[in-house]
Amino acid sequence: MAGPWWRHCRRWTANCATASLFETSRYTNGRSASSLGRASWSCGPGNEAQPPSATQTRSKTLNLTLSLIRHKSRLPFPSRQSRCCRTTHSDAKPKDPFALAQKDLTSLYDDIKKELFVSKEELKFLCDYYFDGKGKAIRPMIVVLMARAMNIHSNRAGDLLPGQRAIAMISEMIHTASLVHDDVIDGSDKRRGKRTINVMWGERKAILVGDFILSAASMALARIGNITVVKVLSQVIEDLVRGEFMQLGSKENEDERFKHYLEKTFKKTASLIANSCKAVSILVNADPEVHEIAFQYGRNVGIAFQLVDDVLDFTSGASQLGKPSAADLKLGLATGPVLFACQQFPELHAMIMRRFSSKGDVDRAWQYVLQSDGVQQTSFLAQRYCQEAIRQISMLRPSAERDALIRLTEMVLTRDK
Repeated sequence: MAGPWWRHCRRWTANCATASLFETSRYTNGRSASSLGRASWSCGPGNEAQPPSATQTRSKTLNLTLSLIRHKSRLPFPSRQSRCCRTTHSDAKPKDPFALAQKDLTSLYDDIKKELFVSKEELKFLCDYYFDGKGKAIRPMIVVLMARAMNIHSNRAGDLLPGQRAIAMISEMIHTASLVHDDVIDGSDKRRGKRTINVMWGERKAILVGDFILSAASMALARIGNITVVKVLSQVIEDLVRGEFMQLGSKENEDERFKHYLEKTFKKTASLIANSCKAVSILVNADPEVHEIAFQYGRNVGIAFQLVDDVLDFTSGASQLGKPSAADLKLGLATGPVLFACQQFPELHAMIMRRFSSKGDVDRAWQYVLQSDGVQQTSFLAQRYCQEAIRQISMLRPSAERDALIRLTEMVLTRDK
């Protein structure tokens, strides 16, 4: 039988279908920032991944959206600013996040290549291999928009500070280095639509390239000259390693298994976004609660992004993803759709514990997931995280960048690659 955590999870993911993100955005932005409290269910550092209470899930209107804003908390900024934050959105559609950040991202890859400049031709070529401008650049785009939104919230001009621009660049460097290392660990042969470094030039060189990119990112981080920012972004490296170790194991208990999955998702994916957002806020605002807003937005969007990625592994073909579908199952990984499906098909439990290593496990697990509501439940869970991201970012002073970050949550949920 499903444990208490799973009963809550199914209840609030089912309710989630009744409240769209645009409803969440309109409702949240029509309220005073002082009525927006911290949600207690989210996972991440210092939080156990607990679901909302049964009372919260029985809200009369907008179901889960209302449960997000029921409890009051102290304003994270002076009351003079709270009047501004009570301004509701107009009917104008928020600007496209990519278009709004494009100006600051134009030279991103050129700047990265300058950081990676070395005299040895082969090393330079390998380091530049993935920095060809064909990546989605989601992380630096989020960092740029968060930096500009934070600058406006903190009574500054919206333009990026040099340190904030550097953090956007560093976030992409850390992300790419982690991909190079992941491809070695997973034995992947395709990344971003082309053959991986480990396949083309061997695992040893791939590991060294990833290490070199990380070292260059560390040098750029040190030049920012802010010890707090250095500590925050150093946490990302630790989380990436811990998350990779977590991915190597599993849990026998179903409740613990799902918590393990969400914590691993935070460390491997969301930590980079969350801490990069926090770092750009530190450079312009001394209030820890404002830093927490930036962190929580990045954390929730990051987890939602990975949940959608896990859904796409079952719903999109290799041509859309730029990598083979069912890749996670083949690696022995039980992601959200599988964990939800296990509640309807207990036969999956044994497969999960042996990491789909027996003959036919991958095909049978694939069929069980497609016959279950695992994909739908994971999509609803991603929507829940995006709703919390909206609640957090809506505490900031209105700006085009803040609204673009709200719109980004919708784009995260509807992407197909």
